[in-house]
Amino acid sequence: MDQIEHKFIKVQGLNLHIAEAGADADAHVVVFLHGFPEIWYSWRHQMVGVATAGFRAIAPDCRGYGLSDPPAEPEKTSFQDMVDDLLAILDHLGLAKVFLVAKDFGALTAYMFAIQHQERVSGVITLGVPILPPGPIEFHKYLPEGFYISRWQEPGRAEADFGRLDAKTVVRNIYILFSRSEIPIAPENKEIMDLVSDSTPLPPWFTEEDLAAYGALYEKSGFRTALQVPYRTLRENFSTPEVIAVKVPALLIMGDKDYFLKFPGIEDYIRSGKAKDLVPNLEIIHLPEGSHFVQEQSPEEVNQLILTFLNKHV
Repeated sequence: MDQIEHKFIKVQGLNLHIAEAGADADAHVVVFLHGFPEIWYSWRHQMVGVATAGFRAIAPDCRGYGLSDPPAEPEKTSFQDMVDDLLAILDHLGLAKVFLVAKDFGALTAYMFAIQHQERVSGVITLGVPILPPGPIEFHKYLPEGFYISRWQEPGRAEADFGRLDAKTVVRNIYILFSRSEIPIAPENKEIMDLVSDSTPLPPWFTEEDLAAYGALYEKSGFRTALQVPYRTLRENFSTPEVIAVKVPALLIMGDKDYFLKFPGIEDYIRSGKAKDLVPNLEIIHLPEGSHFVQEQSPEEVNQLILTFLNKHV
């Protein structure tokens, strides 16, 4: 962690926090895009790993996450804002072309960026989420009312649910829920936070020190922007973009115990190879014991997969 440095850059009127490792100005650059409930810190193992191997690692906190400024109107934040922020970061840092490594909703940002700015992308690695077919994202239509995304899309409901607890406990509960292999679905008379008891242990690879780091940063940022992107944006007429093909090299690292595989149609979409219709140069690697947080659960294995990909395509 001593290798990681921190700074702020002004992007689209916001001070965005950037974590960085690897000082060689001529090194190939790897930009890490976090998901929820994550921040730059979720990439700590990978940043050190790629920097040690001679790459330059950059991990921003998305607007409204971690140490980055929130937008003036979080409820108007969109995935396109995340794409535009990424472009502005690369321009500010003078980076002509980068590798993107993304997880969870960061994968949507990464592929949107690769579609809109393919000339700026050397390759895309996503963890847990492939490129999704064009059109609205409507998993909620096929799942019970208590589906966590449906609940968090409802204005005020997550705020009331989360508001009963401190930020650290909210992150703790979500990490526990998302580490399981089943989709979080609450019964009618319970909220999502009620699905985890106080006695439930943290995943063995997630320490109290890790939780404290996340808790402190979410205590600062709150969850207002995080509820908008990804969750509420997905409901507000968001559609994955039309694309003929993303032609850059790509890798999907999929944990076979990631609950996202249980989303309607996702496992067939991945295992059948249909995702390769949109990304012809896509390689898919399954990790049999991998969870939704595979990069924190199995950092050495994931680092090796990332480095193998990077070295193949530099």
